[in-house]
Amino acid sequence: MEIELTNVALSCFFSIVSIYAVLAAIPTHVQEIDPQGWRVEYQRASIAPKSWIEEQVRFKGESTLALAGDGKDFANGCWTCTVEIQPESFLEFRTFFKQNRVEESHRSVLARLLWQDGHGKQIGRAEYPATQPTQTPDGWSVIRQAYKSPAGTRKARLELVYRWDANGTVYFGGTSLKPIEAPDARLVRLATVHHRPRNSKSSQDNLEQFAPLVDQAGERGADIVCLPEGVTVVATGKSYLEVSEPIPGPSTAFLGEIAARNGLYIVAGLYERDEQVVYNTAVLIDRHGALVGKYRKVCLPREEIQGGITPGNAFPTFETDFGRIGMMICWDVAFPEPARALAMGGAEVILMPIWGGNLTLAQARAIENQIYLVSSTYDMKSAVFDQEGTILVEATENESVVIVEVDLGVQKLWPWLGDFKNRITREMPSRKATHVEKQ
Repeated sequence: MEIELTNVALSCFFSIVSIYAVLAAIPTHVQEIDPQGWRVEYQRASIAPKSWIEEQVRFKGESTLALAGDGKDFANGCWTCTVEIQPESFLEFRTFFKQNRVEESHRSVLARLLWQDGHGKQIGRAEYPATQPTQTPDGWSVIRQAYKSPAGTRKARLELVYRWDANGTVYFGGTSLKPIEAPDARLVRLATVHHRPRNSKSSQDNLEQFAPLVDQAGERGADIVCLPEGVTVVATGKSYLEVSEPIPGPSTAFLGEIAARNGLYIVAGLYERDEQVVYNTAVLIDRHGALVGKYRKVCLPREEIQGGITPGNAFPTFETDFGRIGMMICWDVAFPEPARALAMGGAEVILMPIWGGNLTLAQARAIENQIYLVSSTYDMKSAVFDQEGTILVEATENESVVIVEVDLGVQKLWPWLGDFKNRITREMPSRKATHVEKQ
């Protein structure tokens, strides 16, 4: 049976949660706002946000549930409803929201689910469904995630939260908790290559050395393969400027042929010439050989700056047929911002062409963003790292191509933390806190 929570015309079952929920910090002060279903709660009256049922901002013709900071940068409260569910059933939570003047919606606008037994006692850890990276055509953001309810669960407490912004307003609509079929596995075979050309005659010679290694990955069923940074310059004795070329250009055409004949995606590091500017660029080639995206390295070491490279200024993510990916290049790994920006853009896997770098920092980027990281390098480990920073497979000089299959649909749960991935954006430092004043 489908449970639809359509804001005003609702039928919900309530329970007051006991002090057992201290770890989840469940609001305890209750104010009845909507007698037909939802109510507003907050930890104490002094921090309560302004709340009302909004008739002007509607979602698919229905009234929305509104919360506002009301001039308090410490405001914190939620609309909440408790519904009955079946234990060990597959469910999809979904809610839509629009915000006005909210500075950091990833911290201030969120949803939370609490599983409960028949007496209202919490089971397991709180869930923080993910905010999706794209909006609907009419400008609504969506918070959505599928779950399997724990054994013993009889209820789910839903919270639509607004907090920590004095001047903003948020409108929630279309909230639902729907039974679904068991989700299919989201399997992807990630591959990396460890190879360093030596005494190369040209950029094309390098590409031809990498071609059979990509073919090996294709023969073994890889979905995507990562090549190193600067595949057209290493061992050639040429400068960045000498090997630079337009993108798309000869190298992407060559890589496209290899990708198409193997039916896989390729990520590789090239040097891009765009009129008078040269970038250190990573390209994404799809299974049909088309160039579908590129990333211009943002964090440049002084050696590249001296060599005439210009930094990029964006961290794009790209949708593939198995999930959303991002790319970083080498020196990017020394800083937390690139990987964090990609993860906040929805990247589930980050592909990283790299010349050489700090292994611990590569592991940290995977852990702190809860993503899979694939590195391909000359002087570091060419490997696939999981969300714990563990190396799942490593390519070496003796085994130049390695592949591992992972399931992007599996929820990673940590002891004490629960779903760390979806907590990160909700609990990370604010921009105000990390802003450095000029001295």
